[in-house]
Amino acid sequence: MVPKRIHPLANFIFATRWLQLPLYLGLILAQCVYVYHFWVELTVLIGAVLGSPDSLKHILDVVTIPGAARPDTLTETTIMLVVLGLIDVVMISNLLIMVIVGGYETFVSRMNLESHPDQPEWLSHVNASVLKVKLATAIIGISSIHLLKSFINAQAYDAKTLIAQTAIHLVFLLSAIAIAYADRIMADTHALNKSH
Repeated sequence: MVPKRIHPLANFIFATRWLQLPLYLGLILAQCVYVYHFWVELTVLIGAVLGSPDSLKHILDVVTIPGAARPDTLTETTIMLVVLGLIDVVMISNLLIMVIVGGYETFVSRMNLESHPDQPEWLSHVNASVLKVKLATAIIGISSIHLLKSFINAQAYDAKTLIAQTAIHLVFLLSAIAIAYADRIMADTHALNKSH
């Protein structure tokens, strides 16, 4: 069977998907910035543990809210806040990878990674709906880390700020549930239509 010839205008419009490539390359550069930031913060934390006064000052400047009581040493709470900050960077980095790899695979071009041993499990069935749900879940994780950081350092915040952060987190959670539910309805409808 002879393949149907694609109209030149349709071919041109379809080729415009490659305009997204610079966006994904830009996100890769943003990923590099996050990797650099992670290592700088980890180095500072290790320096503070080893007794560097400059590293300790840097950490206390980052985790202490202006006007709040400032500890003189590296406390468990301070270490926890720095580590949560590092986890936050890792989760944002994971989000970037999902957007870069999943977005490129879904909207630009197939990567043909089926035989690659390191292919992410989720990439084998990625589409726009799956990507939306995965991104919403990742955003909830990042929001949870921010909320936990605020609760650990609660004495530095007023009640209105903590309530607002909790409300924002709940909105993210409800949005993710709504996206997943809508995706489920669409999948069920599609399966029902196929069976008839």
